[in-house]
Amino acid sequence: MNVHLKSNVKLKHSTILAILAMIALLFCVLYMTVEVDRSKQMFIDYAMYIRKPKLWSMVIAAFCIGTASVAFQSVIRNTLVTPCLLGMNSLYSLINTTIYFFVGSGSVWVMNKYASFGLNLVIMGVVGTAIYGFLFRKTKSNVLYVILAGTVLSNFFGSIQTTLTRIMDPNAYDTLLTKLIAGFSNVNTDILLLATVVCAVIVVVFWRYIRLLDVMTLGKDQAINLGVDYDKSVARILLAVVLLIATATAVVGPLSFMGLILSNLARQLFRTYRHTYLLLGAFLLGVILLVGGQLLIEHVFAFGTSISVFISMFGGSYFLYLIMKNKGA
Repeated sequence: MNVHLKSNVKLKHSTILAILAMIALLFCVLYMTVEVDRSKQMFIDYAMYIRKPKLWSMVIAAFCIGTASVAFQSVIRNTLVTPCLLGMNSLYSLINTTIYFFVGSGSVWVMNKYASFGLNLVIMGVVGTAIYGFLFRKTKSNVLYVILAGTVLSNFFGSIQTTLTRIMDPNAYDTLLTKLIAGFSNVNTDILLLATVVCAVIVVVFWRYIRLLDVMTLGKDQAINLGVDYDKSVARILLAVVLLIATATAVVGPLSFMGLILSNLARQLFRTYRHTYLLLGAFLLGVILLVGGQLLIEHVFAFGTSISVFISMFGGSYFLYLIMKNKGA
């Protein structure tokens, strides 16, 4: 009886994943083919030259933000908290602003895209893991304290960044601004391949810790009793989350509330503790959201707005809905 039930549940989840994958693939094909002038090969080549990096960046952003948010929520055991809501985007923006402020826009650490990306990842990994690891230890992952502390940190990082931008060189600020505005019209195409490699390395290096998420969601005491080195695993997963968020932000800029949307929709669709389904589901939902949204931006709104505006509007409303729903529960 139990075996039959588990088989049905597994089949249901696999079916949902298959449907999401087909929808995501359909949206990707539509994005690459809609309104492409096929009268000459040069027009097709030009359209592919413009659209391929955008599609690639959307897939990377969906993977990084979706998987990082699910893993982060599982570690803290609360579905209302995401890395971006705790100020990781603000921290990334502050790190970039600080680098531009002290080394200048003409430095190799700014001009060389690979050096800039690597420096940002290293600083973000060290500083982010230290700050948020300390935060979780001191608050004992109490969601109220974490959210309050995260709000304070986000405002703190933003205040320092604003102060630096007011006194930095205007030319450096103009260059910096192109990196900090979310959108797929100014994708950092130079680091797409490197970002893909980083994502692959993160999956390989941290896979053993990600597999422990199924057990860690039971709580610290239960996980330790089952043989999990809890504190070490949390630190490693947190480092992976920080690096994924930094990678996504480096490629497309900050996208607030996107992680909240993807992680919670994945949990509502699958309703399981199996992170294989949750992580893949969040990733596919991210592809659908970003590619479908960009289709609307380009072919319905004629680039009149950016996708970050819609994500912020829907994400903010969705966040309030989740708060009221949990309050009622």
